[in-house]
Amino acid sequence: MKLYADAPGRQARQVIGDLLLVLWVALWVRLATVVRDATLALAAPGEQIEDAGNGLAGKLRDAGATVGDLPLVGDQARAPFDGAGSAADKIAAAGAAQVEAVHTLAFWLSLAVGAIPILIVLAVYVPLRWRFVRQATAGRRFIDASADLDLFALRAMSNQPMHRIARISDDPVRAWRDGDPEVVRALAALELRDTGLGLPRLERPSRPR
Repeated sequence: MKLYADAPGRQARQVIGDLLLVLWVALWVRLATVVRDATLALAAPGEQIEDAGNGLAGKLRDAGATVGDLPLVGDQARAPFDGAGSAADKIAAAGAAQVEAVHTLAFWLSLAVGAIPILIVLAVYVPLRWRFVRQATAGRRFIDASADLDLFALRAMSNQPMHRIARISDDPVRAWRDGDPEVVRALAALELRDTGLGLPRLERPSRPR
């Protein structure tokens, strides 16, 4: 798998882009964590209400149990304490519900803060990088011989802008059909550059002495 282009300039831009993507993700994950922690701080009053309600309910029931042991009036005297204990339970339940609501809010808020900007950048950047990796990986398999350059030269005549092709030859199709090595290599170089690859270093036959 070929991750980066052969051209130093484009390769540097790709590396910088990948690093910026990592930094972008780390930044928003950090911000999401800060937002979550700040939101969870709002749960402190609810936790205090829950603890106070539970403590009050326990003490009222203990007092009711003590009063209930009194002869003759025990049951009647205990009833108000039990009622107050039930009311304290409701207060504790309200505090617990507040804590749960804050935790839910913290989760979704931090998810929105972190996920939305990350997903937007990933949706734009990752498909572009994946398309390059796929094309460069596939293209690298076809540049191990001079004959393979014909494929890229042919693609160049189909894909490249006309003004680029005109700079190479006035009649590129005839030159390609005639196998003009200079024109073929120049056309192939155009297509290979867009694919992220460079011309292969092929050995030229030595001239007879």
